[in-house]
Amino acid sequence: MTVATRKLTFEEYLSYDDGTETRYELVNGELVPMAVGTGKHGSIIEFLNEQFKDAAKNTDQPWTSKDTKIAVRSPRGGRWDTARIPDVTVLSIAQWEAMQEREAVIELNSPPPLLVVEVVSESTASTDYRAKHTEYTVLDILEYWIVDPLAAKVTICQLNEGRYDDAVFTGEMPIVSIVFPTLKLTAAQVLAGKL
Repeated sequence: MTVATRKLTFEEYLSYDDGTETRYELVNGELVPMAVGTGKHGSIIEFLNEQFKDAAKNTDQPWTSKDTKIAVRSPRGGRWDTARIPDVTVLSIAQWEAMQEREAVIELNSPPPLLVVEVVSESTASTDYRAKHTEYTVLDILEYWIVDPLAAKVTICQLNEGRYDDAVFTGEMPIVSIVFPTLKLTAAQVLAGKL
């Protein structure tokens, strides 16, 4: 659902405040409210954020993971701006620290995040599987996780020569990640949001 207002520039989006606590993504200049997820949705986000932080620390990678705190500017076709807010974003600590005195936005000319996660809800399924899949590919994000508790599967999209190769994991299948190759999680654990 989009909010019926005039189209906004990216700069207007950054300063937009409608007096509510609603968070918005910007899609082709239009505000799209981010739905409040279920408790399970939140548990999955929190679980993966913690797992990624631990994996980065345990392998001495200079990376961090942030849940719903970072916007990623998208080169969506058309003349209006798009900014997505992934459920989880893995990026370098240096890149995160560079955002401390400005909006937490990964710009088009910045290095892309290493990994992003979207947790599917009924209202976001089409966007997560189609629009964001395309946009994150164009941004050269190395790995994109689509965690779908509705379909009980985790799709790991890994960048290969400018396109994503998608692998689907269900049940007790171990997740295979190129960003975190030592991560020991099954699809069932990810979907449950706990070990």
